[in-house]
Amino acid sequence: MAKVFDCITDEQQEFIAAQHLFFVGSAPLSPTGHVNLSPKGLGCFRVLSPSRVGYLDLTGSGNETSAHLQENGRITFMFCAFEEPACILRLYGQGNTILPSSPDWDSLYSLFVPMPGTRQIIIADIEKIQVSCGFGVPLYEYQGERQTLVNWASNKGEEGVREYQQKKNLVSIDGLATPLSKLPSKLPQNP
Repeated sequence: MAKVFDCITDEQQEFIAAQHLFFVGSAPLSPTGHVNLSPKGLGCFRVLSPSRVGYLDLTGSGNETSAHLQENGRITFMFCAFEEPACILRLYGQGNTILPSSPDWDSLYSLFVPMPGTRQIIIADIEKIQVSCGFGVPLYEYQGERQTLVNWASNKGEEGVREYQQKKNLVSIDGLATPLSKLPSKLPQNP
């Protein structure tokens, strides 16, 4: 039932834009390392071209994806339809982390709605797209976005978020360094 594509079609881009939730998968090279799967929302995903995507990554309890990308670059995104018609779309690619100190930051950041707690942008060059039926995915009704993470970051303020990142986001649960670990503890202000 699955179909494989080399680039994102216009129809697939419309499907991606209509989804309120996506999942990001990554893993370290170590066979004993932990596979990471993270749900994301808040309208942070963008199709940048038929073979390139990105998402605005907000500060969270871990920074696994960024650590894995720094080690090996492998990344998978998954979108599921929770309403009719059923569909699962996966994007397979090689990704990297763009930090606010990167020369590419301003041009990429301008493509997103600014959000408190922004940590980095994850960019991926897509090598393969797989579309499958999704007939086993249950139907759910979308009620809205949670504002808890945005409110948490707003209440902490930029300096408080940076301090949190220095305590919680420098290494993965397997001890892999993230790109944030290379930055000084006092970061320049986000745009």
